[in-house]
Amino acid sequence: MIILLIAISLLLIVTVISYLCFRVAFYTDRKEVYEEYSIPDGKIYEPYRDIMIKWMKEIKGSEKEIFTIKSFDGLNLTARYYECEKGAPIELMLHGYRGNAQRDLCGGVQRCFSLGRNAFIVDMRACGDSEGHIITFGVNEVRDCLDWIDFIINHFGENTKIILTGISMGASTVLLATKEDLPKNVIGVLADCGFSSAQAIIKKTIKEMKLPVFPSYQFVRLGALLFGHFNIDKSKSDEAVKNATVPIIYFHGTGDDFVPHYMSELCYKETASRKKLVLIDGAGHGLSFLKDQDKYLTELSDFFD
Repeated sequence: MIILLIAISLLLIVTVISYLCFRVAFYTDRKEVYEEYSIPDGKIYEPYRDIMIKWMKEIKGSEKEIFTIKSFDGLNLTARYYECEKGAPIELMLHGYRGNAQRDLCGGVQRCFSLGRNAFIVDMRACGDSEGHIITFGVNEVRDCLDWIDFIINHFGENTKIILTGISMGASTVLLATKEDLPKNVIGVLADCGFSSAQAIIKKTIKEMKLPVFPSYQFVRLGALLFGHFNIDKSKSDEAVKNATVPIIYFHGTGDDFVPHYMSELCYKETASRKKLVLIDGAGHGLSFLKDQDKYLTELSDFFD
């Protein structure tokens, strides 16, 4: 009897800790209100506050089309389309962890226009105007990405050229897509400051919290399985790119202390297709384009040309 009580108590403790880890890492409250012109937390973003707000206001006031699709698990997902030139390549753009398209990708719209491309910015599941409560670090998001690819081809035409673009978790998601049987419409991938795997970035965060990686990561993984119904270990961008057939260009700031640039270097090393790695000296997380716009545009243009 005592042994049974001990076993039940241990099971309860493990379940509670796993649930708390799930809430912290993966759950988001859809009642959360996004400030209209907010920028990410952190001093590294302060020098760029004015230009980021300017870009957000520009895209809010720009002509756009809003599209909605249904995900494989019944969520309504939202995207906004900004057209620079009819028939031009479309960048399908994914934002970062707990972000939203209009904030994280505002500069991406201006960048697309400067290169003569159209911008299709997506609010990923559980973020922005898309439904859902659970962020899965690319595991389910990559399935949504594939659905958006199909939507773009069906809506804009079978000859539409698509570039998959992502920043932070969005970058890892588009890299996960490269292991899939992508349609010929997808002509390349731009991955900006993505993590090499969900396991790697979560373990790094656990260390920074001064917690033991074991068993902390096991609680996080179990929380995802029990309460999110997904396997976080399936998010391995560095494994996915071993099967890539489309060209991939990587950007990463050397001053990124959230997702270290060695993670992009690892993915670059493993990439099977034509590839390029561009490190932006001193740029923080997600700030490579802001830090050196000229270099970013030149490298990007040269690579796809």
